[in-house]
Amino acid sequence: MLQPDSLHGMSEKQTWDDVDSYFVDTLSPPDEVLTAALETSRAAGLPAIAVAPNQGALLHVLARIRGARRILEVGTLGGYSTIWLGRALPADGVLISCELDPKHAEVATANVARAGLADRVEIRVGPAAETLQAMVEAGPDEVAPFDVVFIDADKPNNPTYLRHALALTKPGSIIVVDNVVRDGAVADADSADESARGSREVLELIGATPQLSATAIQTVCSNCYDGFALAVVTG
Repeated sequence: MLQPDSLHGMSEKQTWDDVDSYFVDTLSPPDEVLTAALETSRAAGLPAIAVAPNQGALLHVLARIRGARRILEVGTLGGYSTIWLGRALPADGVLISCELDPKHAEVATANVARAGLADRVEIRVGPAAETLQAMVEAGPDEVAPFDVVFIDADKPNNPTYLRHALALTKPGSIIVVDNVVRDGAVADADSADESARGSREVLELIGATPQLSATAIQTVCSNCYDGFALAVVTG
């Protein structure tokens, strides 16, 4: 991932670091559970690609604004974003998270339990496309629509994940697709990078889907230059 200092120099990166630290310190008090989730993920050798604290807080706020009772997450990793989202649910809410790697799922399960969310979070292990397809095929009698969907898994499959998300949501549902900037390669129609192509395809699919109203935002944070797409189901 492109580092901020390669874009604008060390002084700008330090500014971004300082601003991020100020936002987190001011708006997100220290949280032992979230800190432990990151530490146990690191100790287990999971990649350090969890969302930043203020990005996790954004997911939480979006879910609260929506009044979410059912949340779908594609890509669990160590459960850091899962905890942020799960905390937005009421006591009888449900979060289903799809994770390919059994080791990641094991770490996430422990982190979710430590957060006191084991009663409302289910981690389904296996290829997410297959897990989502099974939910679609089960139909609305078995799988009620989700209020919020967070897609943060392998980028080449983003278009597939979005299609399934459309079948598993309802008007008013929110869909977030993370990491769509790809070091700026998303703007290059000739990029050979599969993740960049997946991001372009999912953005173009969002733009071509009449029942979605959406935007995409570039972001900088203390460790990355990236962005996300945010859509609401309108019909």
